[in-house]
Amino acid sequence: MTEFELLLQGYRPTTAEILYHIPDHPVLLQSFIWQRLDLAPRFPILCHFLDFWQANLDGKLHSVRVACSERIVSEPIRVAGLVLTLESAPTLH
Repeated sequence: MTEFELLLQGYRPTTAEILYHIPDHPVLLQSFIWQRLDLAPRFPILCHFLDFWQANLDGKLHSVRVACSERIVSEPIRVAGLVLTLESAPTLH
């Protein structure tokens, strides 16, 4: 699906801040920012990414903070009551 089609399906711009332990120095935390369109409140795409992380990457997850925007809704169409046309003034030579 295109991004526009996903938005129409209820997907929202989602950002996650992922804190993880640096593999060589586990007492230190590193931050990773993840951004995608996802479905709130279950966030299946983010959960899939985090499952992949835990299965394939060395940095153990510490915490994840998630923020998403409001669902995009369309405004009702309004008909203009007046249309003005501007024309350029003739130039003098």
